Amino acid sequence: MLNVPIGLVALIEPERQVLPGASGLSEPWQQQRQTPLSYAPGQHVATGGAPLVIEDARTDPRSAGTPAVRELNVVAYAGMPLTDETGVELGTLCAIDTAPRRWTGSELALLGDLAAACSDGLRLRIANSTAQRRSAESDAALDRSQLLLRASVALANTSTADDVAAVVHDLVTGTLNPAHVEVSLLDRSRMVSWQSGPALPASAARWSEHDAIPSGLAVRTGAAVLLPDLAAVRALTPDAVDTYLEMGWQSAASVPLPGFDGRVGALTFVWKQPHVLDHTELTILTALAVYTAQALQRADYLRSRENVAAILQRAMLSDVPDSAPFELAARYEPAARGEQVGGDWYDAVRLDLQYLALVIGDVTGHDMRAAALMGRVRSKLRLLLVDRHEPPAALLRRLDSANQALGDRIIASAVLAYLRPEPGGDGHQLQWSNAGHPNPLLLDAAGVTVLTGHDPLLGVTRRTPRTSHTRHLPPGSTVLFYTDGLIETREHPFDERERELHAALAGLHDLPLTELLDRIYAAFAGDDQEDDVALLAVRTPPRQ
Repeated sequence: MLNVPIGLVALIEPERQVLPGASGLSEPWQQQRQTPLSYAPGQHVATGGAPLVIEDARTDPRSAGTPAVRELNVVAYAGMPLTDETGVELGTLCAIDTAPRRWTGSELALLGDLAAACSDGLRLRIANSTAQRRSAESDAALDRSQLLLRASVALANTSTADDVAAVVHDLVTGTLNPAHVEVSLLDRSRMVSWQSGPALPASAARWSEHDAIPSGLAVRTGAAVLLPDLAAVRALTPDAVDTYLEMGWQSAASVPLPGFDGRVGALTFVWKQPHVLDHTELTILTALAVYTAQALQRADYLRSRENVAAILQRAMLSDVPDSAPFELAARYEPAARGEQVGGDWYDAVRLDLQYLALVIGDVTGHDMRAAALMGRVRSKLRLLLVDRHEPPAALLRRLDSANQALGDRIIASAVLAYLRPEPGGDGHQLQWSNAGHPNPLLLDAAGVTVLTGHDPLLGVTRRTPRTSHTRHLPPGSTVLFYTDGLIETREHPFDERERELHAALAGLHDLPLTELLDRIYAAFAGDDQEDDVALLAVRTPPRQ
């Protein structure tokens, strides 16, 4: 439109001019689309806010001697300012001739109109860019919110420090993408760590809070430790350098974990490449540290409860006594869920050298309360066993009466059995009474025999009539007592599971008792058992 060989849109930056629009430049400038700032007569326009018009740049003091004259063959020059919506100059629209030229008023007016149109285009691009940035920021904020929401839900379901480290690693995969996530807790000045990722070298297990490592520095200072590259690792945490080199790591970030009484540890992310955390990532990491600390405190609380519960259960379930000439074995396994204790129990009391009392029982429930009630029932029955030499049915009636008199309305099932030599005969005699409990099983070479005979549960009615039953046991006989948690499931009828247990026991009468209990437990309960399980097995001496 102006009949010039060269036209440019030049945007001025602190150290260069960028040419998003260019026509007629010689190489390499046409291809590069940028020049040093010294090549730009238009910088006077961008800094002065007025048009710049030069008839002969070789003699004009504003441009004479500049590289643009020598290398770009700029002789005549007319530049109109390009501005944003606030009036800030962004650059120029330039018309350039390679010969001296007197610019007419109409030409400059036309160039001014084109510059105004060009400015409008730039403003539209700026507006679009701003809108896209704000949309991206909004999306990032939404992603961050969703991540933290997922974190609060996922970490609420953890119960161990290993679970916490694994969940945090899974949460940030796809966002922060660390190669390694480490949860470190302060334990008497030693940093105890759980990690998700490759195992650390043995030397890392000996780190303490006083070592110059990312987690130790975060705990000591109470501030985020940002290590964007190996140079920062060497400068701030030199004790970690050898480990980072061995593992192929180059950067890390560690934030302290807040506790009730100060900092309790640190959450550390590690990358295999240099990584500079932006504000959003640091916000995510800091928020995750708070959620992680809460999850760890809950895990510690659960662990302490489980430890107390386990100690309580061990105290209530004493070791089986020396039972010679009988062979005796027992096993207790708490429910896979709950408080790791329950109302199931077994007991064996030696009344004299040839006389053994055996008990299996189940108080309703599988939690701390059930365990406490079980302890009361078990203690009363043990006292009655050593004080009263009465048939098993009579002792269970006394136990029921004692519970009623003392206000212990405890609902429980139980089997009480006596094992003693057969009077005047070969083998032994088993006498038992069953208060609503699964039937004991007799295992011998002939197969599996169900020792039947049921009375009501303990604690259901007052003065419940009870019956004792007697069975001759040939030499080498095995009797198995068990609680219903061994075979009871939500999916299968109880009778069906009983039949499966009887079939599984066939032919196992001569297995060592410990192996017998292990095999039956693995086959019928295992890691996903729904209730507590107690097992008690006794074997009479073989025929001499």
